[in-house]
Amino acid sequence: MKSFDRAKVEILGDETLADEWTRLSRFTLDYTNSQGETHRLTREIYHRTPAATILLYDPKRDVVVLVRQFRLPDHLNGGSGWLIETPAGLLDGEEPEEAIRREAMEETGYRVGSVLPVFKALTSPGSVTEYIHFFAATIDVSDRVADGGGVAHEHEDIEVLEVPLAEAVAMIETGEIHDAKTIMLLQWAILNRDRLTK
Repeated sequence: MKSFDRAKVEILGDETLADEWTRLSRFTLDYTNSQGETHRLTREIYHRTPAATILLYDPKRDVVVLVRQFRLPDHLNGGSGWLIETPAGLLDGEEPEEAIRREAMEETGYRVGSVLPVFKALTSPGSVTEYIHFFAATIDVSDRVADGGGVAHEHEDIEVLEVPLAEAVAMIETGEIHDAKTIMLLQWAILNRDRLTK
C-alpha cells in the first residue's frame, strides 16, 4: 500500500456560515494532489465536539443494552425518526472514558465499571470533524441502578432496550438498526465476543 505524508494544503480562508449548535464554516484551500497538481477547492465543514459511544453487553443473558430516541435527520429522510443506538454523547471537556460512563448512566441507568477502549473513528470524514471514541463493557442486571431515559433539561426522550445480541445483529439486515456507530459496535462484538466474556 502506498504511504502518504501529511497532505499538502494551504488554507486561504475560513468563513463562518453558522455558529449555534455547532460551527459550520466554508474553507477555501489550495490542495496539491499526489501528482503534484495544485487545485483551489472550497469545502464546508461542521466543527463537532468529540464524542463517545459504548456497547453494554450482559454475557449471562447474552443481551446488549441499546436506546431508542428521536433523530431529526432520519425523520427528514423519510424514516420514523426513531433510531435504535448504542448509548453515546459528546465529551463536553471530559476524558472519553469519563464521558461514556456518565452517558451510559444518564441514558440507560446502568453503572459502568471498567470499559474496554475499542477504536476511534470519523463517521462522516468528508464534512464533519467529530471523532467518536468507541468502547465496550460487560454489565450485569445488578448494575442497573436507575431508570435511565436521558436528562430532562436536555429534553431527551430515551427508551432503554435490552436485546439479544444475535437479534440486534439481525436488526441491521432488516434495517431496524441503521445507525453507523451502533452497526460498527455490534459487528465488533460478534468478532470479539471472547474479549467481552473474560
